[in-house]
Amino acid sequence: VLQSSSSLKASYEDWLLTYGLSVSPFHMRWQTALFNRQFYSWGRWKPKFLYLWFSVGMVFGIVAMFGSVILLGKTLMQTLTQMLTEAPKAQNDRMLQVVVSVLSKGLYLNVVIESSFLMGYVPGVNLPVSQLTYFFSAILLSGVIHEVGHGVAAIREQVRFNGFGIFIFIVYPGAFVDLFTTHLQLISPVQQLRIFCAGVWHNFVLGVASFMVLFLLPAILFPFYYTGVGALVTEVAEDSPANGPRGLFVGDLVTNLQDCPVYNVEDWNSCLGDISEKSQVGYCVIYRRLDGTVECCSNNSLTDICFSYSNKLDSHLYACLPARKVIEASKVCRTNMDCQKDFVPSFCVTPSLENQTRLIRVKHPPHIDMLYVGHPMHLQFTVSLSSFVPRQNFLSIDLPVVIETFCKYLISLSGALAVINAVPCFALDGQWILNSFLEATLSSLIVEKQNRELVGFLILLAGSALLAANVALGLWMVTAR
Repeated sequence: VLQSSSSLKASYEDWLLTYGLSVSPFHMRWQTALFNRQFYSWGRWKPKFLYLWFSVGMVFGIVAMFGSVILLGKTLMQTLTQMLTEAPKAQNDRMLQVVVSVLSKGLYLNVVIESSFLMGYVPGVNLPVSQLTYFFSAILLSGVIHEVGHGVAAIREQVRFNGFGIFIFIVYPGAFVDLFTTHLQLISPVQQLRIFCAGVWHNFVLGVASFMVLFLLPAILFPFYYTGVGALVTEVAEDSPANGPRGLFVGDLVTNLQDCPVYNVEDWNSCLGDISEKSQVGYCVIYRRLDGTVECCSNNSLTDICFSYSNKLDSHLYACLPARKVIEASKVCRTNMDCQKDFVPSFCVTPSLENQTRLIRVKHPPHIDMLYVGHPMHLQFTVSLSSFVPRQNFLSIDLPVVIETFCKYLISLSGALAVINAVPCFALDGQWILNSFLEATLSSLIVEKQNRELVGFLILLAGSALLAANVALGLWMVTAR
């Protein structure tokens, strides 16, 4: 039995080796030489251009190394301030939120561990399940582009390229390149810098390219989609308060929220934000329709709402009125003075609702207006919209949303990968960037190599501590709150 088991294990290991597979707890890796010819083709294409390209990348990488330290320092101070004041800002207001996912790389960058700076995204905690495909696809593409940068730069500097591969660590995908270490050690520090900085440089370029696509998307899709006419409903959650026979449906075009015009998704979000922050608007109602009661409207009414108003004698009068008739037949007002222009005795009546609750009129012609009663943010989080309206019925309403969302994830994650890899920290690209930078700049000032290595070690120690502090506090901010 033991001999049979050993034979089976040897056959399994031979099979894995044949196909370039490596499997261990929480980690699976595949390496191949299939793409070597393509990498060599890229690395030998227009040598002068590639020299300039990776030289610019080298400068960017060095600047990014110093900039990442400043950014992490500011982030740490900001997070500590929030913790001490116990008044955390909204997630969008945080400069950066560090969350670690450990991604291994191979051979030369063998045992190199890369912490992905994921802007506060934690699958299953604050990342919707519906967004996981975008999230992991953006991580994988960012990792591939990062490693392509290292590989092409290495070939450009005459370093032997052994292979390319991808891996999955726990659930996070990534990529790696296998370079010949001896060749890498023989080239000059400046040549090494071009290779080490190529990854963060390519991530930066990918982020900028994604931003340009996002910015130019209306022009790119102009032959098929038009914009600036409203926000197109692409999805309404089943538990959404906007779901119902007189609610919103997929394909509806929202043009107004109250008296706030909506031309795109940004306007929709902005209008809901204003409605949430400002007091409830009122409606001009003729005096004879007001009964002046103290209590009004039973809780069982689906059509009537209790409105409050004031006159010269009393500021706490109420009237139970049919909501739709009041809103559709009246103009919006803030005070009684807004209702005195037609020389008809009328008052500005305001829905008598709880502090955060609002009555919102949503226009989506040609359908009857939707009247929504609730918190504006509930409407925002349960209705998905797009600024792109198809010119033809057969065109997908989801395609622009998919492109937009993927570009946003690429900007966020590729940019984060560039920032985190530039940090002078053990096991990140920043370690090799720093070591080569010190060799290129301090060799004449600090003659002893041992002393230069000591300086580099101390800087790496400080950078690692700074990153670790950000990671720990970042995870605490995301999970504990």
